[in-house]
Amino acid sequence: MLGFWKENLEKDGSGRISRWALAIIFLTLVPAAGLAQTDPGPRGGAAGAGGPIAGLSGSQSVYFTEGQKRFQEVEGVAQGLGPRFNSTSCSSCHAQPAVGGTSPANNPEVAIAPPGQLAAVASFITTNGPVREARFVKNLSTGGNDGGVHDLFTIVGRSDNPPGCNITQPDFATNLSNNNVIFRIPTPVFGGGLIEVITGTTIRNNLAANAGAKASLGITGHVNTNGNDGTVTRFGWKAQNKSLELFTGEAYNVEMGVTNQIFQNEREETPQCAVNGTPEDQTNFDLNQPLKAMSDVVGFSLFMRFLAAPVAVTSYGNVTAASIANGSAKFNSIGCALCHTPSLQTGLSSVGALVQQTANLFSDLAVHHMGTGLADGVSQGAAGPDEFRSAPLWGLGQRLFFLHDGRTSDLLQAIQAHSSSGSEATMVVTAFNALSTADRQDILNFLRSL
Repeated sequence: MLGFWKENLEKDGSGRISRWALAIIFLTLVPAAGLAQTDPGPRGGAAGAGGPIAGLSGSQSVYFTEGQKRFQEVEGVAQGLGPRFNSTSCSSCHAQPAVGGTSPANNPEVAIAPPGQLAAVASFITTNGPVREARFVKNLSTGGNDGGVHDLFTIVGRSDNPPGCNITQPDFATNLSNNNVIFRIPTPVFGGGLIEVITGTTIRNNLAANAGAKASLGITGHVNTNGNDGTVTRFGWKAQNKSLELFTGEAYNVEMGVTNQIFQNEREETPQCAVNGTPEDQTNFDLNQPLKAMSDVVGFSLFMRFLAAPVAVTSYGNVTAASIANGSAKFNSIGCALCHTPSLQTGLSSVGALVQQTANLFSDLAVHHMGTGLADGVSQGAAGPDEFRSAPLWGLGQRLFFLHDGRTSDLLQAIQAHSSSGSEATMVVTAFNALSTADRQDILNFLRSL
C-alpha cells in the first residue's frame, strides 16, 4: 500500500513526498490499521442476485434464459474468439456472487492463458487477484494518448490456433516499467435494464438537487453524454456507453475478440490469424426460429436488460438491523448519498416490468473528479483522466474487489482511497474519519448489507 502512495501522490520540489501527501497517507492508513472498525467482509448467505426481474412475460422469460445460457457459453476460435482476448466467456469474469456479477475469487484468466503467456502478465494477473483488463495510457512510440485495451493473451498455443498465426502479446514489460499500464475490473450488470430506462432528465435533475450541500463539500460532477445526440450515457466505469447493446457489442469485440453487428471489424487483422468471415456473431438468417436466430449480442443484452437488481438485507451474521439503520443514516448525513444517490425512478419502457420502478442503485450515474489517487489518465467521452462514474453500490455486500482497478479487497481502504488531491470526495472522507469508531463501523456494516 505504501508503495502505491509513493508512486501516485504528488511530491514537493525536492522530489520528496509533500506534507499534504503524507497527511493523506496518515488519513488512509491510520483508520484502517489503528482503529477498531473493520470491513465485515463479503456477506454470506444467498446471492440475492442473478435471477430475472419480477413481472416479465412468459416470452420475455424465455429470452432471458436463452440470453443467460449464451452469456455462459465458452467460445473457441471457430466461434470468433481472438486473435487477441482477455477471456473466453462473459460469465467467467461476471461471476460474483452470481452470473452477471463481477470478479470471482479465483481468477479465470489464469486458467485460460495459453501455454507460456501467463508470465508476461503475472505481476497483475494472479490466481487470487481480480479479473483485469490492461490499458496503456500513452503510446510510448509516438508519445500520444492511447487509453485502449491491450488484450492479455493471443490464440497462439491453443489447440485451435490457425496454422501460421504467430502474433505476440503486447509489450507489457516495457509499459509496466514506464508506469504506463492501468487496469479495470468487470462492472456488475445486475439491474442493467432499470439503469437503461432512467431518463436523462431524471439523472440531470438529481445531479442539480441539493446544490448547496454539494457545493459546501466540493462536489460538482457532470453527466457523460453521447457525442451525436447529447443524451446521457451511463454504462461502464466512466459512464461511456449509452446502451446495454452497445456495452455488450463493444465488450464482445474488445474482451473476447468476437466481431459482431455493432463492432464489425477485427482488432487484429494479421491474415494468418483472422480467418473467420465478419461479423462472426450475427443474426442467423438460415434459422426460422427467432429465439435461435438472434445474435449473441442481442441475447447478452436481453439477459442484462431482464436481470434483477441485487436484494439488500436488513441483518446478517452478527450485524443487527439497528447497526445497519444507523449506518444508513450516517452514510446520508456525512454526504456519501450526494453522489451515491440511494434510488432513482425509471421512466417509460416497452418492457412493462421496467416501467416507473424504483432502482435502489446508490449512484447518480454522473462522473466526478476522484483526484490524483484514483486518476488513471484515460479519457472516455466527456469523462476526463481522473473522472469516474459514481459506482452503483447495490450488491456491494458480496463483492470481493473494489475500485476501478481492483486494488483492494478492503472496503475501508476503498473509502479512504476516495480522498486525494482534487477529489470531490475528500471532504466527505474527512467527515467519515471524524465519526466515532462505532458510527464508522455501522457505515461499513450498512454497505455490506447492500
